[in-house]
Amino acid sequence: MSSSLTRLVQQLCAGFSNQNQAFENPPLYAHILVRFRPLPQLEAGSLLLEQSYAINPAAPYRIRVLRPQRTADGGLIIHNQALHDEQRFWGAIDDTSKREAIRPDDVRLLEGCTYVVRENGDGFIGEVEPGCRCLVERKGSTAYLVSSFELDPRGMRTIDRGHDPETHEQLWGSLAGPFEFERTDDFSPEIPDPWLEELR
Repeated sequence: MSSSLTRLVQQLCAGFSNQNQAFENPPLYAHILVRFRPLPQLEAGSLLLEQSYAINPAAPYRIRVLRPQRTADGGLIIHNQALHDEQRFWGAIDDTSKREAIRPDDVRLLEGCTYVVRENGDGFIGEVEPGCRCLVERKGSTAYLVSSFELDPRGMRTIDRGHDPETHEQLWGSLAGPFEFERTDDFSPEIPDPWLEELR
């Protein structure tokens, strides 16, 4: 039986789309693509994330390297890492040579932005660590990120919201509830075999 960490990485290694939700309610939900693929040259579990509007997938509005890990007490976390000069790597999700070009020194940890994850049935629930320290620059202002996800073999639900660091007022993000993503691609066969040993 695979470990919870292995299952988390396998479930994340996929493509997701909220096309049905967006087409049913276009004023409230843009059509978004979220895709995760392994980066075998980095530490075990390192996944490239590209999040883009479906009308312009070549210019992702979020590109990250996520790395799920087991904690000393047996819990699960996901390190949230940015890429230096990230525009160099736009489109790497579909371009093997660009993905292979990502080196360890291209990646930096985003302080305060680690996800704390727990098992939930056959899937997982995660949320950004407490403390309001995950700061995001958007639309000319700084906000702290409140973000959570639910992941299972069928899809993923996410909510991202930005709040004012002083007043805690919500500045941006979903007002109508979570984005509902269906699984469209399975990239788990790309997980390198040595990872499966390390993640056990």
